[in-house]
Amino acid sequence: MRFKLLAAAVLFTAPALVLAKPLTVCTESSPDGFDVVQFNSLVTTNASADVIFNSLVSYDEAAKKVVPALADKWDVSADGLTYTFHLRPNVQFQTTDYFKPTRALNADDVVFTFDRMLNDSNPWHKVAGASGFPHAQSMGLPKLIKSISKVDGDTVKFELNAPDATFVSILTMGFASIYSAEYADQLLKAGQQIDLNSKPIGTGPFALKSYTKDAVIRYDVNPTYWGAKPKIDRLIYAITPDATVRAQKVKAGECQIALSPKPQDLAEAKSDKSLAIVQTPAFMTAFVALNTQKKPLDNQKVRAALNMAFDRTTYLKAIFDNTATPAVNPYPPNTWSYDKAVKAWPYDPVKAKKLLADAGYPNGFETTIWVRPNGSVLNPNPKAGAELLQADFAKIGVKADVKVIEWGELIKQAKQGQHDTLFMGWAGDNGDPDNYLSPLFSCNAVKSGINFARFCDQDLDKLIADGKATPDQSKRAKAYEQAQQIIHDQALWIPLGYPTAAAITRTNVSGYRVSPFGRQDFGAVVVR
Repeated sequence: MRFKLLAAAVLFTAPALVLAKPLTVCTESSPDGFDVVQFNSLVTTNASADVIFNSLVSYDEAAKKVVPALADKWDVSADGLTYTFHLRPNVQFQTTDYFKPTRALNADDVVFTFDRMLNDSNPWHKVAGASGFPHAQSMGLPKLIKSISKVDGDTVKFELNAPDATFVSILTMGFASIYSAEYADQLLKAGQQIDLNSKPIGTGPFALKSYTKDAVIRYDVNPTYWGAKPKIDRLIYAITPDATVRAQKVKAGECQIALSPKPQDLAEAKSDKSLAIVQTPAFMTAFVALNTQKKPLDNQKVRAALNMAFDRTTYLKAIFDNTATPAVNPYPPNTWSYDKAVKAWPYDPVKAKKLLADAGYPNGFETTIWVRPNGSVLNPNPKAGAELLQADFAKIGVKADVKVIEWGELIKQAKQGQHDTLFMGWAGDNGDPDNYLSPLFSCNAVKSGINFARFCDQDLDKLIADGKATPDQSKRAKAYEQAQQIIHDQALWIPLGYPTAAAITRTNVSGYRVSPFGRQDFGAVVVR
């Protein structure tokens, strides 16, 4: 009897077992799919690369450097032309209802992943269809990578055609996620290649459970994950396009984290004791791209006039509530090589009208302004912002028709160069300036569609290439400073602002950090 009483006392005084709980995140829109290599939207990266997949290396935002991931180490030859990656042992691919792996990650998976993007004779190369592989192409990988070979089961060698200081940093990007060659073979034999975009398999912390377009994505924790196991038991993306509704849902406890809140919603959240705000300066730029392949936007004076017609101060106050700083160059000023000598186009409608007259358009012209329907970090209130720009254009005689286009369709058509002027934004994947310059201003990026200004200039292209060709940061900076001057002088964009990345969370959530690059990491998140 005494033993039983003592046992009861021990049970009574033992600390309560803390059980993992699900995490629901209110996100702003549906992904294009889960085959991340085909797409360039951050929403798709968040839904796929950030949770389902891993890459050879990753970017440590706190340490500001590239660190091991699926490769636990790598070697670089003295001439900078050979990169040898040594894979982490015993990394398992996810087991799902539609795939059960028979082996661990090996060199075949890495070779398949990149050969698919770079080799047009690979049977998987054409599966991407018209979308192609936009990041691989815009970053110049088909020309850069000479060969990829399997040294042994755990070792892969990349040989380059020329030294490239950005190569390892490029491999931190979502499109460099490593795929299962075994799963790809299974789909190919069954003639079900299209399933790769809806039924993904990776090595990441979460496995896709189900997806209902425009509604919800459900993930289970991957029990065989090679890294630290997430502290939540499930992950749910509640797709909620309206930022105000996202804020209402987190307030009501329907989600624990609301992404991309409006500045006004952040202000209201500050007074709610059940909510917390997490924010950081973003490595992002909001801009309006001017399609230089469309008349009269092919005329530099016209593009300069549109820049001078834009009242940036009013725009940032109305749309960002002054939470963004005015943009001048393609990337934010806390980036090395940012050229402070470049000055913003002044707000001067009178001079803008004169420039239009000099360009042969004294009575203005007609154009269109393309914008997405729902808000994001880079554009909290798309329609209102487009109408402000429309009113500014009207003051100099330019009649602009605002076209609100669903996000997926907008991206698809913009990559084909169908737009005139386009509200867009870019989030860099790491701290390297080339992560802006190559994908947004290179000639390769015109072909891939991500260069939304559609401007191919040999001098600019050479400066971008020269910056990548040397590891000497001072030489790279000099090339990039000249590139920024050309981009400004040619008025390829109307730069808008450098925003603040923020999220609203419930106070029972800890361990969540907002990434300046817009990436998502829920590995350390705890829901109490």
